[in-house]
Amino acid sequence: MTKLRFTLLASVLLAVLLASMTFGVMVGSVDITPSIIWEVLFTKMGLSAEVAASKAQSIIIWEIRLPRIILAAIVGAALAISGAAIQALVRNPIADPYILGVSSGASVGATLVILLGAFSFLGTYALSVAAFFGAILAVVIVFLLARVNGRTSVIRLLLAGIAISMVFSAITNFMLMTSKQQGGIQAVIHWTLGSLAGAKWSTIGLPFFTFLLIFILLLFNYRQLNALLLGEELATTLGINLDRFRIFIILAVSLLTGVVVASSGSIGFVGLIVPHVVRMMVGSNYKLVLPISALMGAVFLVWADMAARVAIAPEEMPIGIVTAVCGGPFFIWMLRRRRYSFGDGE
Repeated sequence: MTKLRFTLLASVLLAVLLASMTFGVMVGSVDITPSIIWEVLFTKMGLSAEVAASKAQSIIIWEIRLPRIILAAIVGAALAISGAAIQALVRNPIADPYILGVSSGASVGATLVILLGAFSFLGTYALSVAAFFGAILAVVIVFLLARVNGRTSVIRLLLAGIAISMVFSAITNFMLMTSKQQGGIQAVIHWTLGSLAGAKWSTIGLPFFTFLLIFILLLFNYRQLNALLLGEELATTLGINLDRFRIFIILAVSLLTGVVVASSGSIGFVGLIVPHVVRMMVGSNYKLVLPISALMGAVFLVWADMAARVAIAPEEMPIGIVTAVCGGPFFIWMLRRRRYSFGDGE
């Protein structure tokens, strides 16, 4: 893809993202016009002194809908670039960030808080902190199991991820079966299916800065990611320390995925669908794949969140169900394709 076409595609996706986020703030039980939305934003940023919006509209926009839409964009972008990095690591287009056991580990942490009241001394941050540490614990175990003679084996990494995910899922299911708290059980199930309902300005900062850091680090190492697609021998010939770089990818993806899962619960298929579609559009050069994946992932999850809010209104559908409805058929289509070359869409 030429630089001009890439710039045009990125600009279009950015415009679509801004329009989608604006529309996302409009959607809800209270109708709000785009002019009111931007007026409130400019006022909050100190760029305008006049406010035609009512106090209720201002609270709905600034305190409820906007943090949620921004978190949706951050989580979507984070899962998309994490999926792209993992797919390069294992050289498999049907891998996603959760193969490292992040989701199942986070579920154990969240279940401990919701059903048993663990980490209650952390107050409102207990759920996010427990989910994050549960995710990191699972990844550490997977990583240790994947090490062979001081080297990280990709095959062992995949197998260890599957095994640890099963073990942690069994722990979560055991706690659910033995619990007598019906409300708590429903809360755990809802959390494991993903939700952005708890988004606040105070919960956005950590996911955003973590995403920004990991995105910059991955983009800085795009040549190494490209080399991974060529195979171990060629990558080694190009002077890449494969074991060290694999550890870097595992740590980066685990940190980013752990943070976003702690904020939103487990939202599947984003890290699988988006990188695959992006590679069909721009090829396998990670200098292009990463930024386009971030933009497309953000757009996808913003719309998925809107669908989750309106599908069974006034109730809210877990966002993971929406992404699964989109991702399941896509996954089947991808598996049934007779010709597929990693990264070029053939």
